[in-house]
Amino acid sequence: MPFVISGLHLFVGHDRQQPDSIMVKPFPAVDHLFENTGETLLNDGEHIVVASNSAQSSSELQDYLGRANLPSSTAKSIDELCANLDSLNTALAVLDLQLIQESDTDLLSRMSHDHPDLGIIVISSRSALEPPENLPSLHIDRYLSRPLQGDTLLQAVVEVLQKRKLHRDSRALRKELQLANLRTLFLHHLMLIMNSGYLSEVELEAVLKTILIGITSEEGLAFNRAFLALFSEDGSTLKGELAIGPDDRADALSIWKEIKTENLDLQALFQKSSEDLKQTNGLVNKIVQTLEIPASQIDHPLIFSCASRRSILVERGRADVHIPDDLLATLNQDSFIIVPLFSPDRSLGVIIADNFITNKPIDDSDARALEMFAAQASLAIEHSRLYRDMQAKIEELELITEELEKNRDQLLESERFTVLGQMSAQLVHALRNPITSIGGTARLLDKRVSEQKNRRFLKVLTRESAKVESTLNDLFNFVSDTTLNKSEQSLFDIVKRSVMVFYATMKNQDIIYRIESPAEDPLLHIDGDKVHQAFLHLIRNSIESMAAGGELAVSSEILDGEVAILIRDTGSGLANGDLSRVTDPFYTTKTYGTGMGLTLVDQILKQHNATLSLSANEDQGTTARVSFPRSVPQ
Repeated sequence: MPFVISGLHLFVGHDRQQPDSIMVKPFPAVDHLFENTGETLLNDGEHIVVASNSAQSSSELQDYLGRANLPSSTAKSIDELCANLDSLNTALAVLDLQLIQESDTDLLSRMSHDHPDLGIIVISSRSALEPPENLPSLHIDRYLSRPLQGDTLLQAVVEVLQKRKLHRDSRALRKELQLANLRTLFLHHLMLIMNSGYLSEVELEAVLKTILIGITSEEGLAFNRAFLALFSEDGSTLKGELAIGPDDRADALSIWKEIKTENLDLQALFQKSSEDLKQTNGLVNKIVQTLEIPASQIDHPLIFSCASRRSILVERGRADVHIPDDLLATLNQDSFIIVPLFSPDRSLGVIIADNFITNKPIDDSDARALEMFAAQASLAIEHSRLYRDMQAKIEELELITEELEKNRDQLLESERFTVLGQMSAQLVHALRNPITSIGGTARLLDKRVSEQKNRRFLKVLTRESAKVESTLNDLFNFVSDTTLNKSEQSLFDIVKRSVMVFYATMKNQDIIYRIESPAEDPLLHIDGDKVHQAFLHLIRNSIESMAAGGELAVSSEILDGEVAILIRDTGSGLANGDLSRVTDPFYTTKTYGTGMGLTLVDQILKQHNATLSLSANEDQGTTARVSFPRSVPQ
C-alpha cells in the first residue's frame, strides 16, 4: 500500500543552464555499502525511472544506479514518465529539471496525487539549494544541484528509499494493528453474543450457525465461504455438519445487496440465521454433506490438521502436506485454510474457509484471526455438547425418579408383604395344628354331648375355630404357594366354573345369576387353578354382599390388547374410601371375614400381569373388572 511522502518543494520552470551532462566529472566507484541497496529497499519488480531529455545524463545515471544493483528505466518526457508510472511498478523518479516545462505542471500535480508512494528526486543545474521562488510548487523528497559530487546522488537515492520503506512499513504495521484491534473487538462482541445464546438456546446447530456467520460476515472475519465438520460421538468419523456461503458470484452479489439494503449488522445476522438467511442454504451445504472421512485416515489433511492441532494453508492446490485431488474437486477451490477445533481432551472437528468469489489471498493475519476464533468456537461447541449430555442425563434421571415414584407404593407394599409373610409363616406353623385339633375335638364333642346348653357353646367353638382355620389357610396360600403352573386355557370357562361352585348358595339366598358368553374366547397362558381361586374369592364377595337376595351378572370384553371379565352384583356395595383399601391384608368391612381374600386375588393377578379394579354401580352394588393381557408373560 502506498504512503504519502512529505518533502521539500520544487518550483518548476526553464533551467537556463543546459549542460550536456549532469556531472562535471565522472561518478566515482560505488561504495560497497551501497551494493545491495536494491535488494533491501526495493520490493520484487520495483525500479527507478530516470527522466531527462539528455541521453548522456540518462545513460550516466542509469549506469551508476546499475552498479548499486538498482534497476532502472528511462523517460524522455513528462508524458512518458507518467505513462511508465501507470504501467510499471515505479518506486522512485529522478527528474532532470531542464525536462520540466510550465505546461507539465498539471501532469506533475496529478502524478504526486495519484502515486503518493512515489519518491521524487529533482536535479537542477543551479548551485543554490533553494529552488526558484517564481515557479509553481511540486512535492519532492530531494532537490540536488549540479554538479553532483561524489556519492551525493546515491546517498540521496538511499535516503529517499529508506524513508519510503520506513513509511510503508509503518503504515503496514498501523494497518495490521488496526485490523488486529478490530478483530479483537469483533471476537469479543461475537463471544458475548454466543455466551448469551448459551443461556437461552444451546442447540448445537444454533451454535454452529453463529460460528459460521462470524467467519463469513464483513463485520467478522470476512471470508467468502466457511465449512464446518465435526467428529461423530464415538470419534470414528469426521462428518460435514454445516456451511455458509454463496453458490456463485450472482448469489454473492444478491446476498451482499440484501445485507446492505437491510443494513444488517452482526447481531442482526445472528438473529436472522435461525429464520431464513440465504447463506445457510444451497450448494455449500450439499458440498459439506459429502465430507465424511474415517478418523483412521491420518494422511488426509482434515484428519492430520485435527491430529496435529495445527492449521494448514492451501495455496493453488499446494501445502506442506499432500492435498488430495478429490478434496479440491469437492470444494471446487484450490486455495483455502483448514483450522482445527479441539478441547483439552479431544479433537472436535475442523473449519474450512476460503475466498471463493473474491479470490483474495489468505494472509498470516487472516490465519491468526481464524485460529483465535476457532479456539473460542471450540469452547462453544464443547459447551453445547456438554449441555446436551447434561440435559440427557437430567431427562434420564427424571424418568428414573418418576418410575421410582410410581413404584414407591409397590415397594412399601412389598416390604409389608415380606414382613407379613414372615409373620404368617410363624403363625401358620404355631397355630395351624392346635386350631385344627380344637376344631376337630369340638365337632366330636358336639356329636356326643346331649345337653342343649353345652351343645350351643360347642357350636360357637366349632364355628370360630373354622374361621381361624380358614384364615390360616389363606395365609398359607398367600405366603407359600407362589409357583405357577401355566398352560393354554379358556379364561371364560374358568369363570363359569367358578360361578357354578356357588350354585346352591345362590339358590338358597334367592340370587339370580346371568352369564353372558363372549363371541370370542381367546386362550390365555395362565395357571388355571390360581386364576380359578381368584375368581372364587371375587364371586364369594359378591354373593356375601347379597344376603337378602339380588342379581349376579358375569360378562366379558374382548379388546385388541386385553381380555376383561366383569362381575356385577346388586349387593350392599363399598364406600369410596373402602375401594382403595380392599386389597390390604386383613382389611374387611364384613362382621365375619378374614380380610385376606382380595389380597390373595391381587397377588394372583399380579403374577399374571393382570389388574383388578372395583367401582360402585350407579344404582346399587359393585362391579369388579379383571383385565388380562392378550399375551401374558411366560
